[in-house]
Amino acid sequence: MAICGYGQLWSDGWWGRRSPVRIEYVVELALTPERRSELLALLDDSERLQAEFPKVKDYLDTSPTLAGTGNMQVDAAFELRFIHYTTGGKSVSPNPYWDLLSPFVSDHGGRRVVNGGNPDGSARLAYAQMQLQAIYAYAVPSPETIEWISMFCAGRRVVELGAGRGYWAAQLAHANIDVSAYDYEPPDKTENVSFTSGGHQEDVWYEVGSLDDFERDKVGWSDYVLFLCWPPGWGNTMASEALAAFEKSGGSRLVFIGEPKGGMTGDDAFFDGLSSNWRLESEDAQFVSWWNLSDVAQAWMRR
Repeated sequence: MAICGYGQLWSDGWWGRRSPVRIEYVVELALTPERRSELLALLDDSERLQAEFPKVKDYLDTSPTLAGTGNMQVDAAFELRFIHYTTGGKSVSPNPYWDLLSPFVSDHGGRRVVNGGNPDGSARLAYAQMQLQAIYAYAVPSPETIEWISMFCAGRRVVELGAGRGYWAAQLAHANIDVSAYDYEPPDKTENVSFTSGGHQEDVWYEVGSLDDFERDKVGWSDYVLFLCWPPGWGNTMASEALAAFEKSGGSRLVFIGEPKGGMTGDDAFFDGLSSNWRLESEDAQFVSWWNLSDVAQAWMRR
């Protein structure tokens, strides 16, 4: 059943009382009668929602207090998609993060950004952003960016360090790229403050090994493309250490997704190392960012 125009969902507990929530949206979302019934039952059971999908419950409790984009139809469309995809709703592709966000991407200032059609986004969208980054990944993997990475790799295997939940690794694997993913704190094996357990939501989307696993597996690392997606910043030396080890092994291709020097990703030594020993091969013009971030997708080659 295709739901469009106006719909109405009832929730018990979003504002502490049984309240009708009118969902107005302009982006068509196909829901089967069974899925609609599932959502209605879930939203009508606050305790179950908290137990199974705490991040969704937190968003729904908080979002009514925050300003939207100024377009009620867009805000309601986003909220319906948020609820559907983050509670296990069927995705039209292997990339639910993109399926959720793609209708709300606009061209602004020469960039593709998730802003709901408002150049300034909204406080409500920013709160959803935090929840979605914790569920999926910090950066948004559009199909165009996955294709751009595939072209740069040209059949080479990929090793991702700092993979988080492995969401980007999963998208690369769906594109038939041979990828190995590792993280200092694999979310399904140890506590990770950035990617906490989320009830019935996935702890990992792809197998994520530990750094001990990486030390065991990294034979022939020079043949790989190193993938760093939002490596930690704020003085954390993970990015520069990974780059130095990759250089020492003879590695020659790097994909970096994050903010420029001085931003929230990478350390100064990492960017200095890129400037000294690497050349920028290409930058993905189709990369999609959140409107309030300045991250980019870059491909680098060893000088």
